[in-house]
Amino acid sequence: MFYYTYILRSEKDSKFYTGYTKNLKLRFEQHQKGMVESTKNRRPLKLVYYEACLNQQDATHREKYLKTYHGKMFIKRRLKSYLTG
Repeated sequence: MFYYTYILRSEKDSKFYTGYTKNLKLRFEQHQKGMVESTKNRRPLKLVYYEACLNQQDATHREKYLKTYHGKMFIKRRLKSYLTG
């Protein structure tokens, strides 16, 4: 069983949302249907990045890191060609 740290990009405001889950497919569907309070007004959303972790603790640590300044810079470098077209 994996835990996933994921990043969504709002097509409405181009901002990112970072989270973690045990079931990535179900969680993404919840975001898309407006069932997640923090993203319901930012739809439509696109899954732009995810990482699989072996346990919940690793996933939550990774999520916290990706929300920091250095984590955001890591993601921008990682998604550079996607973000610039």
